[in-house]
Amino acid sequence: MTLFAEVIVDVPTMQTDQPFTYIVPEELSDVIEVGMRVEVPFGEGNRHIQGFVTVLKQTSTYPEKLKPIIRMLDLSPVLNQELLALADYMKETTYAFKITCLQTMLPSVMKAEYEKKIVLKDPSHPIKQQYFSQSDEIDWQEAEKLGILKQLKKLRQENIVELRYVVKKKNKVKKIRYVNSRLTQNNGADIDQQINQRALRQKQLVELLKVNAHQPAAFYTKQGITSTVLKQGEKKGWLSFEEVEAYRDPYQGRTFKKTAALALNQEQQQAVTAVLAAEEKANDDVFLLEGITGSGKTEVYLQTISTVLDKGKTAIMLVPEIALTPQMVERFKSRLGEAVAVLHSGLSQGERYDEWRKIERGEAQVVVGARSAIFAPLENIGVIIVDEEHESSYKQDEAPRYHARDLAIWRGNYHHCPVVLGSATPSLESRARAQKNVYQLLLLRKRADPAANLPSIEVVDLKEEYERKNTSNFSQDLQNKIADRLEKKEQSVLMLNRRGYSSFVMCRDCGYVLPCPNCDISLTLHMDTKTMRCHYCGHEERIPQHCPECGSNKIRYYGTGTQKVQEELQELFPTARILRMDVDTTRRKGAHEQILQKFGAQEADILLGTQMIAKGLDYPNITLVGVLNADTALNLPDFRASEHTFQLLTQVAGRAGRAKKAGEVLIQTFNPEHHAIVLAQKQDYETFYEQEMFLRHQSSYSPYYFTVKITCSHQEEQVAAKKMFQIGQVVKTGLSPESILLGPTPASIARVKNRYQYQMVIKYKKEPALSQMLKQILNESQKDQRKGLYVAIDNEPVNFI
Repeated sequence: MTLFAEVIVDVPTMQTDQPFTYIVPEELSDVIEVGMRVEVPFGEGNRHIQGFVTVLKQTSTYPEKLKPIIRMLDLSPVLNQELLALADYMKETTYAFKITCLQTMLPSVMKAEYEKKIVLKDPSHPIKQQYFSQSDEIDWQEAEKLGILKQLKKLRQENIVELRYVVKKKNKVKKIRYVNSRLTQNNGADIDQQINQRALRQKQLVELLKVNAHQPAAFYTKQGITSTVLKQGEKKGWLSFEEVEAYRDPYQGRTFKKTAALALNQEQQQAVTAVLAAEEKANDDVFLLEGITGSGKTEVYLQTISTVLDKGKTAIMLVPEIALTPQMVERFKSRLGEAVAVLHSGLSQGERYDEWRKIERGEAQVVVGARSAIFAPLENIGVIIVDEEHESSYKQDEAPRYHARDLAIWRGNYHHCPVVLGSATPSLESRARAQKNVYQLLLLRKRADPAANLPSIEVVDLKEEYERKNTSNFSQDLQNKIADRLEKKEQSVLMLNRRGYSSFVMCRDCGYVLPCPNCDISLTLHMDTKTMRCHYCGHEERIPQHCPECGSNKIRYYGTGTQKVQEELQELFPTARILRMDVDTTRRKGAHEQILQKFGAQEADILLGTQMIAKGLDYPNITLVGVLNADTALNLPDFRASEHTFQLLTQVAGRAGRAKKAGEVLIQTFNPEHHAIVLAQKQDYETFYEQEMFLRHQSSYSPYYFTVKITCSHQEEQVAAKKMFQIGQVVKTGLSPESILLGPTPASIARVKNRYQYQMVIKYKKEPALSQMLKQILNESQKDQRKGLYVAIDNEPVNFI
């Protein structure tokens, strides 16, 4: 009986966002499964593309018109039924194409690349010798290099050759060559007699083969035996070669010291008991674990997961990318050993693919990772944990624009298992849901270490410092406290949430500020590379010696970044050992880990960095935390600016005094009266929550309203603006009077990467027809894409700037 497959093809457009039916060739009918990737013909000509099998069936409406699948790209499904269903949910909620959702779930090496090949139609044709002597096909790029494209195009017109698009797989399995000995002590003695006396390496090889049955080829090369000698041994029947599959392990050579579970205090025990009770009853409850910094949330996670593993189930532990410090991996690997697989952007593509394969094969039961680890192909999940749930990095900022927290809740529902959202400063949306009993609130109000107390926090008004003529980045108070810590051999952490040397370069004669040629933003000075750099598009150029506008040489640097602060800090404290941690110093693989290892080993006195140092650090010798400017995020045009500032200050303050030594925090600000600063000083989340909720209610924002952001972008401003205003008219007529429309307006940075951006925000409480209207807008925008006009829809955006 003929088998048919429904396939989602790798063409992300509205017209192709549906399954296409193909005939399954007889030779594949016994091995093909739902969730596999296949190569299929699509469209006119010989275009071959990748697709995902979503359904197998035995009937079809028009079987005579169908094309057959060309080949399978996998030996087993890469997506299970659950992930295929999750893709349907994502497609509906993120306004993305299903193929984009499916590809997001896989490691990047499993996303297909396409090659063009020129194929000889008749292998007996006389032209074969001239161009196709090696095989019946030639790669397009190879033909280009040889300069024969012109001749081949002519042959194509004559129907002698054809152009074929072929799917190229990138996911390569790493293999190690092993040597299997065929010698024993007995037959080895006979061979000794046959070897020429001068063939010393052959003699050495035979001696080694007698006592080593199975060793990597590298074992022999280390002893001075070349591959030529090994091949001679194979010819003579002394040995055979074997290719053995091996994982690329990002933690190879690292030993993780085994740790035992710690004694829990009463609050921690209540939290673990509540989550495990829900797991026992197969309830898909969502718990909000609100615990002050240092309250032992990680220990709650570890003991919960450990119990779930004992029942033969699996677990996902999500951490924000920035907080995925080696410390967290260390804790999980030390406690749970080989059961842990790690997925994050710091791994190479090969390492990430191998970690994914370990999970898919059931060799790892716990996945620790950033946002995309929510797609880990685990079966029988017992608990999902989202640490630092308030972090904006859980939201993907390109299609599909999903929030990992929402997908965690969906998967918890699918597996009937609890989901734990942990944070010292939960997002207002999550805290509001806990207040309405949609989530269950679990509180940890004490630090886990009885000897550790919350640090004392002092706020310094920078306006007063300026009145005292102190224009340094360090107030007198902060300088004194750093000097005191250096004397006591204690460590300090300093945060400035702005990388680079200075914010911009300006001419003091004419006021000209050096702009990015591609974006509406000034370039940032980076002294390490001696360049001006755009943090949006990556454009780099040399530092100007003269003003490009008026020719003056009065070019001055304004504003401050982490590089400049490091220089000033070294001048103030020449003997201090300073480490800097920001995007620029952590570009290299493993740099993040090396910096923290040095600091943990007390090879540095001061750690200076951006917000990436605010989370996850747990070192007993940190007794001082300084925030150089608490206002960097406070004045952004974003209704969440106060919330983000409060969360960041609370998080970074929590790095101090986590053991017996008392901790101090000093926050420098120009806005000491702002409620986010005042309440961060008091570590008073509850009052901040009440005040911020009042402000959100007054201004009709989340969590009182749902929000959708629509963005139009084009290389010409008029085109983007016109399209945005057209969409605005459509939306306005389709919304009820209770909903609020903001815009259309240019985005706060109106041009990025040479594209002008216009946006509009819809605030609503209940709009049943809105989803269909947005899909229609997306559908109609497809024809504009050929003209370079793009429309993006972001459901519940995290950033409005």
